[in-house]
Amino acid sequence: QVQLVESGGGSVQPGGSLRLSCAASGFPFSNYCMGWFRQAPGKEREGVAVFGRYGQTSYADSVKGRFTISRDIAKNTMYLQMNTLKPEDTAMYYCAATGGSYCSLLKSHFDYWGQGTQVTVSS
Repeated sequence: QVQLVESGGGSVQPGGSLRLSCAASGFPFSNYCMGWFRQAPGKEREGVAVFGRYGQTSYADSVKGRFTISRDIAKNTMYLQMNTLKPEDTAMYYCAATGGSYCSLLKSHFDYWGQGTQVTVSS
Protein backbone atom coordinates (compact mmCIF):
# COMPACT_ATOMS: atom_id res chain seq x y z
CA GLN A 1 0.00 0.00 0.00
CA VAL A 2 1.47 3.30 -1.11
CA GLN A 3 1.73 5.94 1.60
CA LEU A 4 3.02 9.48 1.38
CA VAL A 5 3.11 11.49 4.59
CA GLU A 6 4.09 15.15 4.57
CA SER A 7 5.41 17.11 7.54
CA GLY A 8 7.24 20.32 8.30
CA GLY A 9 4.66 22.91 7.39
CA GLY A 10 3.88 25.88 9.58
CA SER A 11 3.70 29.63 9.81
CA VAL A 12 6.69 31.81 9.01
CA GLN A 13 7.39 35.45 8.33
CA PRO A 14 8.34 36.67 4.86
CA GLY A 15 11.98 35.96 4.18
CA GLY A 16 11.97 32.94 6.45
CA SER A 17 12.65 29.29 5.73
CA LEU A 18 10.94 25.94 6.14
CA ARG A 19 11.86 22.39 5.23
CA LEU A 20 9.12 20.01 4.22
CA SER A 21 9.51 16.26 4.40
CA CYS A 22 7.65 13.47 2.65
CA ALA A 23 7.99 9.98 4.10
CA ALA A 24 7.24 7.35 1.46
CA SER A 25 6.41 3.67 1.75
CA GLY A 26 4.87 0.84 -0.23
CA PHE A 27 6.75 1.32 -3.51
CA PRO A 28 10.34 1.34 -4.83
CA PHE A 29 11.18 4.89 -3.85
CA SER A 30 14.42 5.17 -5.82
CA ASN A 31 12.68 4.11 -9.04
CA TYR A 32 9.88 6.64 -8.84
CA CYS A 33 9.55 10.25 -9.86
CA MET A 34 8.67 12.35 -6.82
CA GLY A 35 7.18 15.80 -6.75
CA TRP A 36 5.97 18.66 -4.61
CA PHE A 37 2.80 20.49 -5.54
CA ARG A 38 0.87 23.27 -3.86
CA GLN A 39 -2.64 24.60 -3.86
CA ALA A 40 -3.74 27.99 -2.57
CA PRO A 41 -7.40 28.69 -1.77
CA GLY A 42 -9.37 29.22 -4.95
CA LYS A 43 -6.48 28.23 -7.20
CA GLU A 44 -5.49 25.18 -9.16
CA ARG A 45 -2.94 22.75 -7.76
CA GLU A 46 0.41 23.60 -9.32
CA GLY A 47 3.74 21.86 -9.60
CA VAL A 48 6.55 23.26 -7.47
CA ALA A 49 9.45 20.86 -7.97
CA VAL A 50 10.10 17.31 -9.12
CA PHE A 51 12.93 14.82 -8.56
CA GLY A 52 13.35 12.19 -11.23
CA ARG A 53 14.48 8.62 -10.81
CA TYR A 54 17.87 9.50 -12.32
CA GLY A 55 18.37 12.50 -10.07
CA GLN A 56 17.17 15.17 -12.45
CA THR A 57 15.26 18.06 -10.96
CA SER A 58 12.85 20.65 -12.29
CA TYR A 59 11.34 23.72 -10.65
CA ALA A 60 8.51 26.12 -11.25
CA ASP A 61 9.82 29.54 -12.31
CA SER A 62 8.24 31.11 -9.25
CA VAL A 63 10.47 29.13 -6.86
CA LYS A 64 13.72 28.80 -8.79
CA GLY A 65 16.68 29.92 -6.73
CA ARG A 66 14.66 29.79 -3.49
CA PHE A 67 13.48 26.15 -3.18
CA THR A 68 15.55 22.99 -3.35
CA ILE A 69 14.16 19.48 -3.75
CA SER A 70 16.15 16.49 -2.55
CA ARG A 71 15.72 12.90 -1.47
CA ASP A 72 17.33 10.44 0.91
CA ILE A 73 16.96 6.96 -0.54
CA ALA A 74 18.12 5.27 2.67
CA LYS A 75 15.26 6.96 4.53
CA ASN A 76 12.69 6.79 1.72
CA THR A 77 12.15 10.49 2.28
CA MET A 78 11.91 13.49 0.00
CA TYR A 79 12.51 17.05 1.12
CA LEU A 80 11.71 20.57 0.00
CA GLN A 81 13.95 23.26 1.43
CA MET A 82 12.15 26.57 1.08
CA ASN A 83 14.12 29.77 1.60
CA THR A 84 13.25 33.44 1.20
CA LEU A 85 9.59 32.63 1.56
CA LYS A 86 7.02 35.08 0.24
CA PRO A 87 3.33 35.56 1.11
CA GLU A 88 2.44 34.15 -2.30
CA ASP A 89 4.04 30.84 -1.26
CA THR A 90 1.16 30.35 1.17
CA ALA A 91 -0.62 27.14 0.23
CA MET A 92 -1.23 23.52 1.11
CA TYR A 93 1.81 21.58 -0.05
CA TYR A 94 1.42 18.03 -1.34
CA CYS A 95 3.87 15.25 -1.97
CA ALA A 96 3.26 13.08 -5.04
CA ALA A 97 4.76 10.03 -6.69
CA THR A 98 4.61 8.25 -10.02
CA GLY A 99 6.21 5.17 -11.52
CA GLY A 100 5.21 6.25 -15.00
CA SER A 101 7.40 7.32 -17.87
CA TYR A 102 6.90 11.04 -17.44
CA CYS A 103 8.34 13.15 -14.66
CA SER A 104 7.25 16.75 -14.91
CA LEU A 105 5.41 19.49 -13.07
CA LEU A 106 2.08 18.34 -14.49
CA LYS A 107 -0.16 16.95 -11.78
CA SER A 108 -1.82 14.61 -14.27
CA HIS A 109 1.41 12.59 -14.46
CA PHE A 110 1.26 11.63 -10.79
CA ASP A 111 -0.56 8.60 -9.40
CA TYR A 112 -0.18 8.89 -5.64
CA TRP A 113 -0.70 11.83 -3.32
CA GLY A 114 -0.21 12.68 0.32
CA GLN A 115 -2.67 14.54 2.53
CA GLY A 116 -0.74 17.78 2.47
CA THR A 117 0.92 20.14 4.93
CA GLN A 118 -0.01 23.79 5.30
CA VAL A 119 2.53 26.56 4.74
CA THR A 120 1.56 30.10 5.72
CA VAL A 121 3.83 33.06 5.05
CA SER A 122 2.64 36.20 6.77
CA SER A 123 3.92 39.09 8.82
